[in-house]
Amino acid sequence: MILADILSLLLRLGELAFAVIVAALTGKYLHAVKGSSSWDQGRFIYTEVVAGLSIVLSIIWLFPFSGSFIHYPADFVISVMWFVSFGLLVSWLDDSCGNVFNWDNIALNSGTNTCAEWKADIAFTFLSAIFWLVSTLLGIYWVHKHTQQATVTTHRRRWYRSRV
Repeated sequence: MILADILSLLLRLGELAFAVIVAALTGKYLHAVKGSSSWDQGRFIYTEVVAGLSIVLSIIWLFPFSGSFIHYPADFVISVMWFVSFGLLVSWLDDSCGNVFNWDNIALNSGTNTCAEWKADIAFTFLSAIFWLVSTLLGIYWVHKHTQQATVTTHRRRWYRSRV
């Protein structure tokens, strides 16, 4: 099952990278609006909390041990949290920068390009949700595979019993 360990390691690294990117982009926005009402910024605070939780858990579960596969229920919950965050950010953007999935108006400028930042934040939120969901599926596969192997019993004849 070395392939599952390698895939799990790559998924956790991706989850960590995406969570750090989302935390940085969302944190930059929260820093820019730090005088405003926290009630108005609830969706961004939620996204920041989900990113922070994902960073901590992906670091803890980064190392490929068999115990890292049994956390698939937590992986699923975090994936759902990321999908909720994705929906909140998409509804907040609400076509103010064009269609969310239209990347034609994105350019790398030395100045501020807030549409590019928001679309990147939304994209990495979605990618993080997908990676956590794939970790869930990998965990379910691993647990199912190992419970099947544990229940299969072999019927060997003991060496001290003869057929006579």
